[in-house]
Amino acid sequence: MKWISMACLLFKLLQDHDGDQDHGMLTITHEGKSISNLKRDAHNTLVFPLLDMEKYNRWVNELDLKTYKEPLNARIDGNGQIISGQNGYMLNRRELLKQYYAYLYSGGTASIEAPMYPVYPKVDTELLASLRTKPIGYYVTYYNANNTDRSHNIALAAKAIDSTVIFPGESFSFNRVVGIRTAGRGYRRATVIVRGELSEGVGGGICQVSSTLFNAVDRAGLHIVKRYSHSRHVPYVPPGRDATVSWGGPDFEFDNAYNQPVLIRAFAGNGSMAVSIFSSDVIEYLPKKVPSISYRLPEEVRDIPPLPNPVNGE
Repeated sequence: MKWISMACLLFKLLQDHDGDQDHGMLTITHEGKSISNLKRDAHNTLVFPLLDMEKYNRWVNELDLKTYKEPLNARIDGNGQIISGQNGYMLNRRELLKQYYAYLYSGGTASIEAPMYPVYPKVDTELLASLRTKPIGYYVTYYNANNTDRSHNIALAAKAIDSTVIFPGESFSFNRVVGIRTAGRGYRRATVIVRGELSEGVGGGICQVSSTLFNAVDRAGLHIVKRYSHSRHVPYVPPGRDATVSWGGPDFEFDNAYNQPVLIRAFAGNGSMAVSIFSSDVIEYLPKKVPSISYRLPEEVRDIPPLPNPVNGE
Protein backbone atom coordinates (compact mmCIF):
# COMPACT_ATOMS: atom_id res chain seq x y z
CA MET A 1 0.00 0.00 0.00
CA LYS A 2 2.94 2.30 0.66
CA TRP A 3 3.95 2.38 -3.00
CA ILE A 4 0.38 3.15 -4.03
CA SER A 5 0.31 6.19 -1.73
CA MET A 6 3.63 7.41 -3.15
CA ALA A 7 2.31 6.96 -6.69
CA CYS A 8 -0.79 8.99 -5.87
CA LEU A 9 1.35 11.79 -4.40
CA LEU A 10 3.59 11.78 -7.46
CA PHE A 11 0.55 11.89 -9.75
CA LYS A 12 -0.83 14.89 -7.88
CA LEU A 13 2.53 16.70 -8.10
CA LEU A 14 2.69 16.07 -11.83
CA GLN A 15 -0.87 17.37 -12.27
CA ASP A 16 0.02 20.54 -10.39
CA HIS A 17 3.21 20.86 -12.40
CA ASP A 18 1.47 20.51 -15.77
CA GLY A 19 -1.55 22.62 -14.85
CA ASP A 20 -1.90 26.34 -14.35
CA GLN A 21 1.21 26.77 -12.24
CA ASP A 22 1.43 29.72 -9.87
CA HIS A 23 4.58 31.71 -10.74
CA GLY A 24 4.11 34.22 -7.92
CA MET A 25 7.38 36.11 -7.49
CA LEU A 26 9.56 35.89 -4.40
CA THR A 27 11.52 38.98 -3.35
CA ILE A 28 14.45 38.72 -0.98
CA THR A 29 15.25 41.93 0.87
CA HIS A 30 18.15 42.97 3.06
CA GLU A 31 18.08 46.07 5.22
CA GLY A 32 14.95 47.14 3.36
CA LYS A 33 16.42 46.80 -0.14
CA SER A 34 15.58 44.15 -2.73
CA ILE A 35 18.57 41.91 -3.50
CA SER A 36 16.93 39.04 -5.43
CA ASN A 37 13.71 38.25 -7.32
CA LEU A 38 12.70 34.86 -8.68
CA LYS A 39 9.73 32.75 -9.76
CA ARG A 40 8.31 29.90 -7.74
CA ASP A 41 9.72 27.25 -10.09
CA ALA A 42 13.20 28.83 -10.37
CA HIS A 43 14.85 26.03 -8.41
CA ASN A 44 12.63 23.12 -9.38
CA THR A 45 13.98 19.93 -10.94
CA LEU A 46 13.41 19.57 -14.69
CA VAL A 47 10.98 16.64 -14.40
CA PHE A 48 9.23 16.97 -11.05
CA PRO A 49 8.18 20.09 -9.12
CA LEU A 50 10.70 19.33 -6.39
CA LEU A 51 13.49 21.54 -5.09
CA ASP A 52 16.79 21.16 -6.94
CA MET A 53 19.24 21.66 -4.08
CA GLU A 54 22.19 22.33 -6.40
CA LYS A 55 20.39 25.27 -8.01
CA TYR A 56 19.10 26.44 -4.67
CA ASN A 57 22.54 26.37 -3.00
CA ARG A 58 24.12 28.37 -5.84
CA TRP A 59 21.47 31.02 -5.30
CA VAL A 60 21.99 31.01 -1.52
CA ASN A 61 25.75 31.40 -2.01
CA GLU A 62 25.07 34.54 -4.04
CA LEU A 63 22.80 35.87 -1.29
CA ASP A 64 25.49 35.13 1.28
CA LEU A 65 28.02 37.24 -0.64
CA LYS A 66 25.54 40.11 -0.90
CA THR A 67 24.57 40.15 2.77
CA TYR A 68 27.72 39.16 4.69
CA LYS A 69 29.25 41.86 6.87
CA GLU A 70 32.64 41.22 8.44
CA PRO A 71 32.96 42.00 12.15
CA LEU A 72 35.39 44.72 13.21
CA ASN A 73 37.86 43.90 15.97
CA ALA A 74 38.37 46.25 18.87
CA ARG A 75 41.42 48.46 18.41
CA ILE A 76 43.56 51.02 20.20
CA ASP A 77 43.49 54.57 18.86
CA GLY A 78 46.32 57.06 18.68
CA ASN A 79 45.57 58.30 22.19
CA GLY A 80 45.81 54.83 23.69
CA GLN A 81 42.05 54.49 24.13
CA ILE A 82 40.41 51.16 23.33
CA ILE A 83 37.71 51.46 20.65
CA SER A 84 35.03 48.78 20.88
CA GLY A 85 34.62 46.33 18.01
CA GLN A 86 31.46 45.89 15.96
CA ASN A 87 29.47 42.75 15.30
CA GLY A 88 29.13 41.47 11.76
CA TYR A 89 26.44 39.18 10.43
CA MET A 90 25.96 36.36 7.96
CA LEU A 91 23.06 34.61 6.30
CA ASN A 92 21.07 32.15 8.42
CA ARG A 93 20.79 29.40 5.82
CA ARG A 94 18.61 27.09 7.90
CA GLU A 95 16.01 29.77 8.58
CA LEU A 96 16.06 30.89 4.94
CA LEU A 97 15.36 27.32 3.75
CA LYS A 98 12.45 27.05 6.17
CA GLN A 99 10.91 30.29 4.86
CA TYR A 100 11.65 29.34 1.26
CA TYR A 101 9.75 26.05 1.63
CA ALA A 102 6.80 27.96 3.12
CA TYR A 103 6.76 30.17 0.03
CA LEU A 104 7.31 27.26 -2.37
CA TYR A 105 4.22 25.37 -1.23
CA SER A 106 1.92 28.36 -0.88
CA GLY A 107 0.30 30.66 -3.41
CA GLY A 108 0.83 34.21 -4.55
CA THR A 109 3.79 36.51 -4.24
CA ALA A 110 5.96 36.73 -1.14
CA SER A 111 8.73 38.80 0.38
CA ILE A 112 11.40 37.49 2.76
CA GLU A 113 13.79 39.66 4.71
CA ALA A 114 17.08 37.74 4.57
CA PRO A 115 17.45 36.09 8.00
CA MET A 116 20.81 36.85 9.58
CA TYR A 117 22.72 35.90 12.68
CA PRO A 118 25.51 37.86 14.36
CA VAL A 119 29.22 37.21 13.85
CA TYR A 120 31.18 38.44 16.84
CA PRO A 121 34.63 40.06 16.57
CA LYS A 122 37.53 37.87 17.58
CA VAL A 123 39.20 40.68 19.52
CA ASP A 124 37.10 42.54 22.09
CA THR A 125 37.92 45.33 24.53
CA GLU A 126 38.60 42.98 27.45
CA LEU A 127 41.17 41.01 25.46
CA LEU A 128 42.97 44.15 24.30
CA ALA A 129 43.06 45.51 27.84
CA SER A 130 44.64 42.29 29.12
CA LEU A 131 47.23 42.14 26.33
CA ARG A 132 48.78 45.56 26.56
CA THR A 133 50.12 45.05 30.06
CA LYS A 134 53.45 43.35 29.32
CA PRO A 135 55.89 44.51 26.59
CA ILE A 136 57.92 41.60 25.21
CA GLY A 137 59.53 43.18 22.14
CA TYR A 138 60.32 46.62 20.79
CA TYR A 139 62.17 48.18 17.87
CA VAL A 140 62.47 51.63 16.32
CA THR A 141 63.95 52.87 13.04
CA TYR A 142 64.30 56.38 11.64
CA TYR A 143 63.46 58.11 8.37
CA ASN A 144 63.42 61.57 6.82
CA ALA A 145 60.06 63.11 7.76
CA ASN A 146 60.51 65.74 5.03
CA ASN A 147 60.17 63.02 2.40
CA THR A 148 56.40 63.37 2.51
CA ASP A 149 55.35 60.60 0.09
CA ARG A 150 57.57 57.95 1.63
CA SER A 151 56.58 59.09 5.15
CA HIS A 152 52.90 58.86 4.18
CA ASN A 153 53.31 55.26 2.98
CA ILE A 154 55.16 54.27 6.15
CA ALA A 155 52.41 55.75 8.34
CA LEU A 156 49.66 54.06 6.31
CA ALA A 157 51.27 50.62 6.55
CA ALA A 158 52.00 51.11 10.26
CA LYS A 159 48.33 51.89 10.86
CA ALA A 160 47.33 48.72 8.99
CA ILE A 161 49.29 46.43 11.33
CA ASP A 162 48.55 48.38 14.52
CA SER A 163 46.31 46.60 17.08
CA THR A 164 46.66 43.25 15.30
CA VAL A 165 46.31 40.30 17.69
CA ILE A 166 47.90 36.94 16.87
CA PHE A 167 46.46 34.07 18.88
CA PRO A 168 48.46 31.00 19.97
CA GLY A 169 49.14 28.76 16.99
CA GLU A 170 48.20 31.46 14.48
CA SER A 171 50.46 33.05 11.88
CA PHE A 172 50.87 36.65 10.77
CA SER A 173 51.43 37.60 7.12
CA PHE A 174 52.46 41.18 6.39
CA ASN A 175 51.02 41.13 2.87
CA ARG A 176 47.74 39.62 4.03
CA VAL A 177 47.26 42.15 6.85
CA VAL A 178 48.44 45.27 5.01
CA GLY A 179 46.86 44.30 1.69
CA ILE A 180 47.68 45.43 -1.81
CA ARG A 181 49.44 48.78 -2.06
CA THR A 182 47.60 50.90 -4.63
CA ALA A 183 46.79 54.56 -5.14
CA GLY A 184 43.13 53.68 -4.61
CA ARG A 185 43.95 52.53 -1.08
CA GLY A 186 45.83 55.74 -0.31
CA TYR A 187 49.44 54.79 -1.11
CA ARG A 188 51.67 57.16 -3.02
CA ARG A 189 54.57 56.81 -5.38
CA ALA A 190 57.74 57.58 -3.44
CA THR A 191 59.98 59.37 -5.94
CA VAL A 192 62.79 59.54 -3.35
CA ILE A 193 63.74 56.25 -1.67
CA VAL A 194 66.39 55.06 0.76
CA ARG A 195 69.66 53.92 -0.81
CA GLY A 196 69.56 50.14 -1.18
CA GLU A 197 65.77 49.88 -1.50
CA LEU A 198 64.30 48.42 -4.66
CA SER A 199 62.08 50.67 -6.77
CA GLU A 200 58.61 49.87 -5.43
CA GLY A 201 56.57 52.44 -7.35
CA VAL A 202 53.35 53.07 -5.45
CA GLY A 203 53.88 52.17 -1.80
CA GLY A 204 57.59 52.87 -1.63
CA GLY A 205 58.87 52.85 1.95
CA ILE A 206 56.76 50.10 3.50
CA CYS A 207 59.77 47.76 3.67
CA GLN A 208 60.92 49.93 6.57
CA VAL A 209 57.67 48.99 8.35
CA SER A 210 58.13 45.26 7.70
CA SER A 211 61.80 45.46 8.72
CA THR A 212 60.99 47.28 11.97
CA LEU A 213 58.28 44.70 12.68
CA PHE A 214 60.68 41.83 12.00
CA ASN A 215 63.21 43.10 14.54
CA ALA A 216 60.55 43.68 17.21
CA VAL A 217 59.06 40.23 16.61
CA ASP A 218 62.49 38.59 16.63
CA ARG A 219 63.40 40.37 19.86
CA ALA A 220 60.19 38.96 21.40
CA GLY A 221 61.36 35.46 20.49
CA LEU A 222 58.47 34.71 18.13
CA HIS A 223 59.03 32.09 15.43
CA ILE A 224 59.98 33.63 12.06
CA VAL A 225 58.47 31.58 9.23
CA LYS A 226 59.37 33.62 6.16
CA ARG A 227 61.72 36.56 5.67
CA TYR A 228 63.66 37.86 2.67
CA SER A 229 66.44 40.45 2.59
CA HIS A 230 66.99 43.17 0.01
CA SER A 231 69.66 42.44 -2.57
CA ARG A 232 71.63 45.37 -1.13
CA HIS A 233 72.01 46.67 2.40
CA VAL A 234 69.38 49.19 3.53
CA PRO A 235 70.70 51.66 6.11
CA TYR A 236 67.63 51.95 8.36
CA VAL A 237 68.49 48.57 9.99
CA PRO A 238 71.80 46.81 10.70
CA PRO A 239 73.16 44.53 7.93
CA GLY A 240 71.08 41.39 7.53
CA ARG A 241 68.24 42.69 9.73
CA ASP A 242 65.81 43.78 6.99
CA ALA A 243 62.61 42.15 5.71
CA THR A 244 61.64 43.08 2.17
CA VAL A 245 58.00 42.71 1.11
CA SER A 246 56.17 43.12 -2.17
CA TRP A 247 52.58 42.39 -3.14
CA GLY A 248 52.57 39.12 -5.08
CA GLY A 249 56.22 38.57 -4.13
CA PRO A 250 58.28 38.36 -0.93
CA ASP A 251 56.33 38.34 2.33
CA PHE A 252 57.20 38.51 6.00
CA GLU A 253 55.50 35.87 8.17
CA PHE A 254 55.81 34.67 11.75
CA ASP A 255 54.00 32.25 14.08
CA ASN A 256 52.87 32.71 17.65
CA ALA A 257 54.15 29.58 19.38
CA TYR A 258 53.50 31.00 22.85
CA ASN A 259 50.54 30.02 25.03
CA GLN A 260 49.16 33.59 25.08
CA PRO A 261 47.98 35.97 22.34
CA VAL A 262 50.35 38.75 21.33
CA LEU A 263 49.47 42.30 20.33
CA ILE A 264 51.24 44.48 17.74
CA ARG A 265 51.37 48.22 18.37
CA ALA A 266 52.85 50.26 15.54
CA PHE A 267 53.30 53.99 15.13
CA ALA A 268 55.04 56.16 12.55
CA GLY A 269 55.50 59.89 12.91
CA ASN A 270 58.06 62.66 13.29
CA GLY A 271 60.70 60.61 11.53
CA SER A 272 60.51 57.43 13.63
CA MET A 273 58.89 54.07 12.97
CA ALA A 274 58.23 52.12 16.18
CA VAL A 275 56.78 48.66 16.79
CA SER A 276 56.04 47.17 20.20
CA ILE A 277 54.92 43.62 20.92
CA PHE A 278 52.73 43.10 23.99
CA SER A 279 51.09 40.17 25.75
CA SER A 280 49.47 39.26 29.05
CA ASP A 281 51.21 39.13 32.40
CA VAL A 282 51.22 35.32 32.44
CA ILE A 283 53.11 34.80 29.18
CA GLU A 284 56.34 32.84 29.34
CA TYR A 285 58.58 34.05 26.54
CA LEU A 286 62.19 33.75 25.46
CA PRO A 287 63.49 37.15 24.26
CA LYS A 288 66.40 37.43 21.85
CA LYS A 289 69.17 39.98 21.66
CA VAL A 290 68.75 42.10 18.54
CA PRO A 291 71.16 44.86 17.43
CA SER A 292 69.79 48.39 17.44
CA ILE A 293 70.20 51.01 14.74
CA SER A 294 71.80 54.44 15.10
CA TYR A 295 69.81 57.67 15.13
CA ARG A 296 71.49 58.78 11.89
CA LEU A 297 68.99 59.26 9.07
CA PRO A 298 69.45 56.83 6.15
CA GLU A 299 70.83 58.23 2.91
CA GLU A 300 68.21 58.80 0.21
CA VAL A 301 68.37 58.68 -3.58
CA ARG A 302 65.92 59.62 -6.33
CA ASP A 303 63.88 56.72 -7.64
CA ILE A 304 64.16 56.61 -11.44
CA PRO A 305 61.43 54.40 -12.99
CA PRO A 306 62.70 51.88 -15.57
CA LEU A 307 62.15 52.75 -19.23
CA PRO A 308 59.40 50.80 -21.04
CA ASN A 309 60.58 47.70 -22.83
CA PRO A 310 59.93 48.22 -26.58
CA VAL A 311 59.21 44.51 -27.00
CA ASN A 312 56.77 43.66 -24.23
CA GLY A 313 55.90 47.11 -22.87
CA GLU A 314 57.11 46.29 -19.37
